[in-house]
Amino acid sequence: MKRSHDWQEQLRALLHCDLKSLYPLAREKSRKLIFYVGPTNSGKTYAAMQKLMAADCGSYLAPLRLLALENYETLKANEIPVSLITGEEEIIDEESAHVCSTIEMANFQIDIDVCVIDEVQMLSDRERGWAWVNAIVGIPAETVILTGSVNALNAIREIAKYLGEELEVVKFRRKNPLEMMEYPIPLKEIPPHTALITFSRSDVLALKNRLSRRHRVSVLYGNLSPEVRREEARRFRMGESDILVATDAIAMGLNLPIETLLFTTDEKFDGISRRPLTPNEVIQIAGRAGRYGHHESGYIGATSRKVLDHITEMFHSPLKSIKPPFQVKATPSQIQQLSEHLGTKNLPKILKFFAENMRFDGPFVAANIGSMIEVSRLIDAKKGLTLEEKYMLSQAPVSTRSPLIKSAFLFYVDSIIKKKVVRYKPSIKLKGTARTELELLKAEDEVKKISLYLWLSFKLPDLFPDTQKAITARTLVNRYCEASLKVKKLLPAKPKPTEKEGRRPGGRRERTPPRRGGGYRGKRGRRR
Repeated sequence: MKRSHDWQEQLRALLHCDLKSLYPLAREKSRKLIFYVGPTNSGKTYAAMQKLMAADCGSYLAPLRLLALENYETLKANEIPVSLITGEEEIIDEESAHVCSTIEMANFQIDIDVCVIDEVQMLSDRERGWAWVNAIVGIPAETVILTGSVNALNAIREIAKYLGEELEVVKFRRKNPLEMMEYPIPLKEIPPHTALITFSRSDVLALKNRLSRRHRVSVLYGNLSPEVRREEARRFRMGESDILVATDAIAMGLNLPIETLLFTTDEKFDGISRRPLTPNEVIQIAGRAGRYGHHESGYIGATSRKVLDHITEMFHSPLKSIKPPFQVKATPSQIQQLSEHLGTKNLPKILKFFAENMRFDGPFVAANIGSMIEVSRLIDAKKGLTLEEKYMLSQAPVSTRSPLIKSAFLFYVDSIIKKKVVRYKPSIKLKGTARTELELLKAEDEVKKISLYLWLSFKLPDLFPDTQKAITARTLVNRYCEASLKVKKLLPAKPKPTEKEGRRPGGRRERTPPRRGGGYRGKRGRRR
């Protein structure tokens, strides 16, 4: 009985965590938190980077690899030795005392003067919010500068109160005004320097095909690699294209000379359901218009009256504040200890138990990360992996919706089990440019497969040694994607039905749509 009681007490202690105690180096310092809060185009990130560049040592933590790369280049341009660390690459300057990295690669073991944590409103993100929580709580810097929008202000105050640390709030105002348009603008009348917003890759490419008859068009959407997004943004910035078609991938990370921003829809699919856009989403996207130094004002509108009415209402609505609790991901140590207490190495079960039973001091809750659990189920079906390997692999950048990436990942996992060296091999042959949207999609997925290989080469360099070969291949595939997006029209992924396919069951021809004047026209155009 005593042994059972001791086991229960140990489990109860394990399931209670004071998050700040996991970061002893940060707790040894008298940290100061500074929140640079303001809308898009207010100069808050620029001001934060100036503080970082003036420091003897420090780090910049980015929400995107694209932003880590851009600020790495900014520091280099200012002749500051700097290293770059993302999930896919390390560019180490032995002389550097500054690092730019993606937030998931934050280093909690190095004492620094200044750390800039960008876009802190991301702490509410279902899949990645834990990384911002860890960074805010655990970075061992004398000064921690947070940048973000006003809807994160109460959240940051809550975390600062829990930490017992000083918080200074510095408010920034937008440098030039945004104006809502009174009337919709049809596609035929859109002016240069306009960005059109939609919320799916297929809609972006359909609009590109349609607009390319009259305009030079750049595109931005989430499935494009950071390098291709940069090139598309450069084309728009340099005037090589006059129209930009984008998803909400535009909302973060790119400075673009957009004068007019038009929503083509007021709904999006959020992974669960199709729903109307919220004030936070509309305001974040709208803020990309009217870039300071390029245009005196930014104009926000839509391509239809229905969409314009909803966008106007959301634009003038208050931002919804981010509220606790904030998600915290399990540490490898917690996973190992739970495994021992539960008597199982089944990772999905351990993750589920963690999410349902772990309790934290302060405004935090155990994370239930859907993508991680989905990947862990794939891994757990394999025999021969240690629990540590399973947990590491469950965090790999895997899109299970892509057959190419899913099959590549499972092949890589089998190779890890067999301790077999994996050479990078391309899955596609590149010829000229993509002719169809499907060919372009295959190239985009190949870049993601390369990213997965590079992520594994970072974790397991002995088994995945072709780092340079994969980087070279990524450059070639990115160039192929860039060239393909310059083509005026890509054929749809599904070809149009042939004349034979267009017949009704029974062999009768489908009627063509009615034309002006009424009636239907037969084979030779005579009215019936």
